[in-house]
Amino acid sequence: MRIAVARETRDGESRVALVPELVGRLTALGYEVALEPGAGRSALIDDSEYAAAGAVVVDDAVATADLVVSVQPLEPAAVRTLRAGAATISFLPTGVDGAELGLVADLRDVGATSFAMELVPRISRAQAMDALSSQSLVAGYRCAVVAAGMLRRFFPLNMTAAGTVPPAEVVVLGAGVAGLQAIATARRLGAVVKAYDVRAAAAEEIRSMGAQAIELDLPTLEGAGGYAREMTEERAAHQRELLTPHVAAADALITTAAVPGRSAPLLVTAEMVEQMRPGSVVVDLAADSGGNVEGVVAGEIVRIGNAQVWGGRNVPAQMPGPASRLYAQNVVNLVTLMTGEVAGRAAFAPDFDDEIVAGCCVTHAGVVRHEPTRLRLEGDPA
Repeated sequence: MRIAVARETRDGESRVALVPELVGRLTALGYEVALEPGAGRSALIDDSEYAAAGAVVVDDAVATADLVVSVQPLEPAAVRTLRAGAATISFLPTGVDGAELGLVADLRDVGATSFAMELVPRISRAQAMDALSSQSLVAGYRCAVVAAGMLRRFFPLNMTAAGTVPPAEVVVLGAGVAGLQAIATARRLGAVVKAYDVRAAAAEEIRSMGAQAIELDLPTLEGAGGYAREMTEERAAHQRELLTPHVAAADALITTAAVPGRSAPLLVTAEMVEQMRPGSVVVDLAADSGGNVEGVVAGEIVRIGNAQVWGGRNVPAQMPGPASRLYAQNVVNLVTLMTGEVAGRAAFAPDFDDEIVAGCCVTHAGVVRHEPTRLRLEGDPA
């Protein structure tokens, strides 16, 4: 069976779904690995490195594959070239604005089996396949470095014969994978870091990173899968009021709160940002899904009051090397789970009784299996 690595064509996507050092993992399972020419170029990986690892580089890799792996979902034109019964593995967002619903319909109509990496269940057995976490790790590091680069002062304390330069104060909102990585990176750079998360359990994790947990007199919002529960507007307004003095005192504010399939919660209003000191920096990692900061624009830097506000756009792709390696490991682990034996030979044979396989499957055999996506696309017959 052939696994194809698609060349990413969407604007700003520089990652690749498989790296040369993992080709051998797939060939050892019995697969042939084919690569579209230039698939790894944006991640600074040459075709010759894949060839040396045992892959073949061919123009018709996608059209001749039994399984196609990519970071972003295939374009509709590529979907229509898939062979009968082919499968795809990629990110496949359908929740925030329904932008990919038309593509889901195409995948259904051509009879393709599609798996969405963001739908991999957040259970212990699936941790090695959790691409949301691996890419959040990259994004969290990147946003702390961006904040340090934009801030026109030192992050660390400096004591010199000419005097003492105090450290920068960084506030991080959201202490999931990305937030904790942002905290750790800002601490390594020497900043004084404070952080807040609506989940009470996150306070201990924040302290374990050497940061101070911001304590607000509010009930916790623990949710399923490690995510926070959605809050009421009354609770959100009270939270913003209590966070205002912490935001105003920060030299750099980093916001990381996002829930897959939903718009990002508004944590910081423009009025809160306007209270920050001249030269302050705001980095919003959730700008792609609406933003945690009012007025943020994905992919741009805007000025609100005295602060520069950086809106993150596909932030993991800004570090394509490590992001690709982590994502590729997630994909290979998922493919390995779905590999079985047919007629004495290794084959891609997903077991839909497995909760991981069932949980991340979007389409199969002409049916949209992911119920929330099906309802958005087809409506409720009842």
